[in-house]
Amino acid sequence: MDKKEMRFCQSCGMPLTDDILGTNTDGSKSEEFCIYCYKDGAFTGNYTMEEMADYCSMFVDEYNKNMGKQLTKCEYKQQLLQWFPKLKRWSMPQDAIPHADHPMKQVYIDHINALGIDELHVNNLYVFMGAMVNQSYTVNGNNTKLLNDDEAYWGTQIQKSNGRCYGVACNEKYILVSEYNRDGSNAEVVTLTRIDHEVGKK
Repeated sequence: MDKKEMRFCQSCGMPLTDDILGTNTDGSKSEEFCIYCYKDGAFTGNYTMEEMADYCSMFVDEYNKNMGKQLTKCEYKQQLLQWFPKLKRWSMPQDAIPHADHPMKQVYIDHINALGIDELHVNNLYVFMGAMVNQSYTVNGNNTKLLNDDEAYWGTQIQKSNGRCYGVACNEKYILVSEYNRDGSNAEVVTLTRIDHEVGKK
């Protein structure tokens, strides 16, 4: 039996496995882009190639694990900058690269900032699979998780002045804000809020 050919996201270059395929406008799976780069038929971030390499280099550990490498963050970034021009997103003419952000990103940012939580102000969001950020919380004396491991969420992490961190995860229905130590321990739910899609409409 032939081995399945290794695929790579045509935006960030990460190995493209079935569990992290991006989604098209109609909800079908993209065969070219990962969910972190491409969701609902739009790119999730307005990046230059340099900015994309900076962002992707943060995940060098995951790359090393998947590819059996031992690259440093700097080495991985340089490798990406050499590789990116060969990928579909970056091989297009400069004026044709679709840099537009996902249309819902600013909606989620506005809702998060409107919560008025002290020291929580968001300027950007990224896409994560639930398994990456699905922490365990104590609710009514029981340990429980509030996210779906197999679902993609918009989110970010904001460090507070006291050294603790806010974690944000949201989808079209809810915004979850949690607080935890920098190593992820002692996680507490700050708020789980339903998104009102009428907010901001004129």
